[in-house]
Amino acid sequence: MIGLINYGMGNLHSVAKALEKAGGKVELVSDADALSRYDRIVLPGVGAFRDCVGALQSTGLDLALKERLAAGTPFLGICLGMQVLMDISHEFGRNRGLGLIPGAVNPFPASHPSRGFKIPHMGWNDVILSSQQGIHPVLAPLAGEQVYYVHSYYCAPENPEHLLAACSYGDYPFAAAVGRDNIVAVQFHPEKSQRAGLAMLAAFLQWHP
Repeated sequence: MIGLINYGMGNLHSVAKALEKAGGKVELVSDADALSRYDRIVLPGVGAFRDCVGALQSTGLDLALKERLAAGTPFLGICLGMQVLMDISHEFGRNRGLGLIPGAVNPFPASHPSRGFKIPHMGWNDVILSSQQGIHPVLAPLAGEQVYYVHSYYCAPENPEHLLAACSYGDYPFAAAVGRDNIVAVQFHPEKSQRAGLAMLAAFLQWHP
C-alpha cells in the first residue's frame, strides 16, 4: 500500500491515477500518525517551497516522514516533493527544507529569458542517468527516454553520489533526480511523462532498497 502525502498542495489526483495504472494501491494520507501504515510513501508537489514545508510542519508530517525514512520505507519525491528534501531553498528568500539530502534549491540564471530560455522550464527534455554509482533501479526504465518538466528552480545536491540523473536547460545543467539509501526523488513529473513515467513508477513499486 502506497501512502500519497496530502498536505493541501499538489496534483494528487493525477499522481494517484498514474500510480494505480502502474500497479499500485494508493491512499491519500494527511494524518502524521497514519503514515506508519504504508509500505511506500510518495510526496508529490507543485507550488511554493515555503508553503509546502510549512504545511508539512503544521501537521507533523515532516517528523513522521523523517521517522519512516529512517526506518527504511521506500520513498519517492516528485518535483516540489524533491526540492523540499534539500537543506535550503532560495525561492522567495531563504527557507529551510527537510534536510534529508544535503544541498540547496536555486533559481535558473536571471539571464536565461534574455537568451531565449523561458522560465519556467516547461516541456519534454532529457534525463541523463548517472553511471558513477551504477544506474538506479527506479530510474533504469528512463534510459534513452524524455520526460516532462515544469519548474523554475532546481536542486543542487552537495554530494555527487546523491546525483542520480541530470538534464540541461539551454546550456545550464541541473539535477533531474537525486537520492540515497531508500530515498529517490525526481524533478520531472512521471505522471505526465506517459509510457516512460509509468514504467518508472512501476519500477518504484518493485524497488527493494
